[in-house]
Amino acid sequence: MRKKILVVDDDADLVELLSFNLKKAGFAIGTAFDGVEALKKARSIAPDLILLDVMLPELDGLAVCEILRRDSATASIPVIMLTALTGELGRLAGLEAGADDYVTKPFSAKQLVSKVAELIKKRDTKTARD
Repeated sequence: MRKKILVVDDDADLVELLSFNLKKAGFAIGTAFDGVEALKKARSIAPDLILLDVMLPELDGLAVCEILRRDSATASIPVIMLTALTGELGRLAGLEAGADDYVTKPFSAKQLVSKVAELIKKRDTKTARD
C-alpha cells in the first residue's frame, strides 16, 4: 500500500512541484492550501506524513501543528515544517510546536523526498517495535 503524504502550502506552484516529485517517488498525495483545510484533510485521509508550510491563511502552520499534536487521531503523524523564514528562532518555534523536522525554502525537492522517506521509515520501524 502506498504511503500518503499531505502537502500543505498556499503556493499552488510549490504544491504542484512537491506533489509531482512525491508521486514520482511512489507516494500518494493529498493537498491543502490553508490551515483549516489541512486539519480537515489530516483527519479524513490519515496521512503517513504532513509537509506543512508555516505561513498559511486561516490558521498558520505552527497552530496547525500544535492542534495535530493534541489530537490522538493525528498526534503520531510526522510533520515536516516548510518555511521561507530563516534563523534559529523560526526553527525552534517549529520544533516546539511539535514538528519532527524543519526545512527552509528554497530547498532541493530530491532532498525533501529523501527526508520524507526517512521519517516514514523511522515511524514504521518504531510502530513495528511497539
